Amino acid sequence: MTNRERAMNILHGKPADRLPAVHFGYWNELLDEWAEQGHISKELAKSWGDGNQADFELDRLIGWDFNWQTMAFTGNSLYPCFENKVLEELPDGFKRVQSPLGLIERIREGAGSIPAEDDYLLKDRAAFEELYKPKMQYFEGRVDVEALKKRREELPDRPLGLHLGSVLGDIRNMLSVVGMSYLMCDDEELFAEVIDTYADLQYRCAEAALESGVHFDFAHYWEDICFKNGPLIAPSIFEELCAKHYKKRNELCKKHGIDLISLDCDGVTDRLLPIWFESGVNIMFPIEIGTWGDQFAPARSKFGREMRGVGAMDKTAFRKDKAAVDAELERLRSLVALGGFLPCPDHRIMPGSKFELVQYYAEQVKKIKL
Repeated sequence: MTNRERAMNILHGKPADRLPAVHFGYWNELLDEWAEQGHISKELAKSWGDGNQADFELDRLIGWDFNWQTMAFTGNSLYPCFENKVLEELPDGFKRVQSPLGLIERIREGAGSIPAEDDYLLKDRAAFEELYKPKMQYFEGRVDVEALKKRREELPDRPLGLHLGSVLGDIRNMLSVVGMSYLMCDDEELFAEVIDTYADLQYRCAEAALESGVHFDFAHYWEDICFKNGPLIAPSIFEELCAKHYKKRNELCKKHGIDLISLDCDGVTDRLLPIWFESGVNIMFPIEIGTWGDQFAPARSKFGREMRGVGAMDKTAFRKDKAAVDAELERLRSLVALGGFLPCPDHRIMPGSKFELVQYYAEQVKKIKL
């Protein structure tokens, strides 16, 4: 069987000859470490990206079968994006930088953490109408059909996802967590209009991609709107403003034969899962373990076999020893036994992870009995 066949069969509850070894990429700092240690070349470390040729070469060296984050993208974000530029250099070594989404962040070179949110441009209706709304308009050139066809041809044996964008995560990255919190309270009508306008753009991009005739194995969202204590938005507000957009996009996918729809959200997701599931999302990803433990088994118990999973392997084991990796492999056996589940590290593999332990895991996970 090909890895594409294995993954699709398992997620559809059909027989497969073995588990594929699936991953979710790496921190760039880890690849630099591995290059310094002589495991990979510096050129390979610098050229890596999800689903590119360097990713495939790392798969070969480590023993992975594929990266779940192997996607086909459309131009479904702001266009043109904001200039990514340094606004100010601060005495403490940080820089105030404007992101492509218009968020002002504090960044320090060499820092591997998520940048601090410092300020934002989308503060009122005037800013939306002048700065953002024009960048959220659909036009035919946003979807490069030839590029989509080429992407599919390059990956005959690997699952290829159609990236559907983000209903709220991108907007959070335009506004910051603080800015989003203020806007939904100070001007709920504008907040809803921002969501609706952006969602319409992303629907039309998905529609153009699906009508191209290119076959995608699954569809995928990125959100990241939860943290260690739960969602960044009240579930009732999320359901009112966002659920309809998931439903519309997911129904479009099903119309074109895509019945697997995954959604990437870190943190504790249990309060939003019912909304996503009822809207047609049926694959949890990457199922972070964090300090709160496994979320897949409880979700399967609640939603049944229609809820699938990709992830839930505690990546911190790669920083420890073989015994820690073996313990993770043993824990994952019970999740695999539930069916419709592909083990995968629960986020990017982090700095300090040992190359030989990652290789060992990739070899051993294929041996878990289906």
